[in-house]
Amino acid sequence: MHRLTEWIRHLSRHTTLPRDPLARRRFLHQAVWTTTAVALGGGMVRPLAAQSPTRVRFVADPFTLGVASGYPHAHGFSVWTRLAPAPWLAKGGMGEERVPVRCEIADDEQFSSIRQSLDFEAAPEVAHSVHLDIQGLDPARSYFYRFQSGDAVSPVGRTHTLPAEGSPLERYRIAFASCQNYEHGYFSAYTQMQRDQPDLVLFLGDYIYESQWGDDPIRRHLGAEAATLNGYRQRHAQYKLDPDLQAAHQRGPWVFAWDDHEVDNDYAGEQSENLDPAFLLRRAAAYQAYFEHMPVPRRMFPRAAEMRLYTHFDIGDLLRIYLLDDRQYRTPQPCPKLNRHGSQVLSHCDELSNPEQTLLGRAQEDWLGQSFRSSRARWNLIGQQTLFAPLDEDPGPDRGSWTDGWDGYPLARDRLLAQLKSSQLNNPIIAGGDLHAGIVAAVPGDPRRFDSRPVASEFVATSISADARPQAYYDERRTGNPHIQQIRSDQRGYTLLDFETRAMQARMQVVSDVRVRDPEFLTQASYRVEDGRPGPELMS
Repeated sequence: MHRLTEWIRHLSRHTTLPRDPLARRRFLHQAVWTTTAVALGGGMVRPLAAQSPTRVRFVADPFTLGVASGYPHAHGFSVWTRLAPAPWLAKGGMGEERVPVRCEIADDEQFSSIRQSLDFEAAPEVAHSVHLDIQGLDPARSYFYRFQSGDAVSPVGRTHTLPAEGSPLERYRIAFASCQNYEHGYFSAYTQMQRDQPDLVLFLGDYIYESQWGDDPIRRHLGAEAATLNGYRQRHAQYKLDPDLQAAHQRGPWVFAWDDHEVDNDYAGEQSENLDPAFLLRRAAAYQAYFEHMPVPRRMFPRAAEMRLYTHFDIGDLLRIYLLDDRQYRTPQPCPKLNRHGSQVLSHCDELSNPEQTLLGRAQEDWLGQSFRSSRARWNLIGQQTLFAPLDEDPGPDRGSWTDGWDGYPLARDRLLAQLKSSQLNNPIIAGGDLHAGIVAAVPGDPRRFDSRPVASEFVATSISADARPQAYYDERRTGNPHIQQIRSDQRGYTLLDFETRAMQARMQVVSDVRVRDPEFLTQASYRVEDGRPGPELMS
């Protein structure tokens, strides 16, 4: 009782409580937890109701942030949750003790056939987040999972293993998305994504926004700009409370590439946009909070100021997916503004030809080249953060290069194109985000000649909710970019890719109005890429 009293005093001192006495009492009742630590139970496989692993007791639901899975392989996947009965607080309403938790993996949603039961502890050092790497399951199978701590039981999540590498596979569906700004709109596009039932979701950057920008927000971030571990934890928790996002995570596995707003706008490697001398401390805090809130494997825990995200997945004999990281290892953007770094559009910049400039870093470039050469898949999907194809941003005789994307690192793009060609990679498809616009392009083999023979097809998903440049901006640039078939910045949503042996179909899925909770859902356009023929074709 003494601990409970002290925690109530802590909440009263550090939290803005409702003025109404009854509401205040209800708030305190829901925000507090108590625990008595006991030894972990054995590893026997038993139903939750038959054996509780602990005597932990919560007076509010500790699974407010939901459950999630990710990074599937032929014999398992990673599962995630975070204990947070008061998620708006930096520590989630938890104390400093390690808390016993159980996870169960089952063949069915009713958990009548439990395949694995694992007991472990959630630690305060990682905000009582849980990352379990599940092994020993069958390929190409759906499974269900749930967590228990004390008397609290989480929602049930559904996920699946991948087909074995090289096994025959006729079709696979992927949804990819990026740029979900909590203040700019609702995440209602995920409702349609669940109906589309993708086998895998790729999220390609800006899962959170660390700062506030834009006009007329429809809902507000909690607190000031995230810059500390507690600030990033609060921001991630607020996003995870969104019901549409939670439901999408609960439905199936996700994999991730990050961009800048998970840390700081336009940061480049070890340098911030505004040349903050303490930036590496901020980046380390952001990386840790990212790990704590994503269903990533335990091997991705940040070490020595690095969190390696780049990897690849083999899905039968049909598809290999590459996930790239173009933030952590890049050199600073060329020709920066005085006393700053970050993005701008330039027509002349000598630093664009600097051979030391890199977007991926040499180690990642070498890994990617080796991965291209070893691929035997019919289709190869390169998931990265932004637009890979060149885009002339300056209508007129001079080419305008946006320096925060691949146009700002042309020699790095040349190296990747050379790897594509030398490896004779089958059917490369490039997926991106970042620009808050739905873009479809035939990637020129020579980025300096837009009419050169295409070597890949590219699809950039519009944002889930983040505001975009006016459509008129891109309309003015269409004639100067003939290799780009579509640029639509006027609608929000995601892109759906259906891979089959003979062709790949892409559908740009959008919502009618991101500022309402129940919008109409539309297919903005559909494109097809034939096996062996790079370049998208518009479908009627």
